Amino acid sequence: MTHRLFLLSPASLHGERARLVLNDRARFDLARSLRTAAGAPLGEVFSFISRLYFRGKLRYSSAFARPPGALPGVLVITPGNGLLPPHTRVTVNVLQRWSEVRIDPQDGRYTRPLLHDAGKLAAALADEGACEVVLLGSVASGKYVEVLQPVFGDRLLFPSAFVGRGDMSRGGLMLRCVDSGDELEYVAIQGAVRRGPRPPKLTPLKQTARL
Repeated sequence: MTHRLFLLSPASLHGERARLVLNDRARFDLARSLRTAAGAPLGEVFSFISRLYFRGKLRYSSAFARPPGALPGVLVITPGNGLLPPHTRVTVNVLQRWSEVRIDPQDGRYTRPLLHDAGKLAAALADEGACEVVLLGSVASGKYVEVLQPVFGDRLLFPSAFVGRGDMSRGGLMLRCVDSGDELEYVAIQGAVRRGPRPPKLTPLKQTARL
């Protein structure tokens, strides 16, 4: 069985739900936790902010990760702290700092920690043998691919079914895969077609429509 780990793109910290959870006057549990010294789990925070898309990525990757040895099976790309496991606890101050960083290969505040952590991971994988690194995020632009592909080379894959889909469609697709137990097909990013026509809409499912 092929070893496989997942890299999840981050939720945007500039939307309505990000402003809601970062509001000092917010009184719901997650917002309260973020304002404590202990903070809240990164995966929970990004799932709240991004809703269907990040929740789909997190559930999918947790279901299908098969990392070698003691390496983490799921890591989240962050705007300013490289790669972090989804259980890492973050505070409102961390999120506010990240919100000032552009997810752009030209912004060193984003690329330096990401390249550092990606390099360490690539070195660890070299000792572990064959292992695929699957990017669950946009491949149409270079904001992740330009940084990660030179580090991981042919190891870096993405779901071919992502081509042409928007974020909500990708999230719904991954939730369906978790429910059915059917993993998506992956292709190497290097040389792949990363843009294409929008595929047919997914058939609505009650269990994903409520998420």
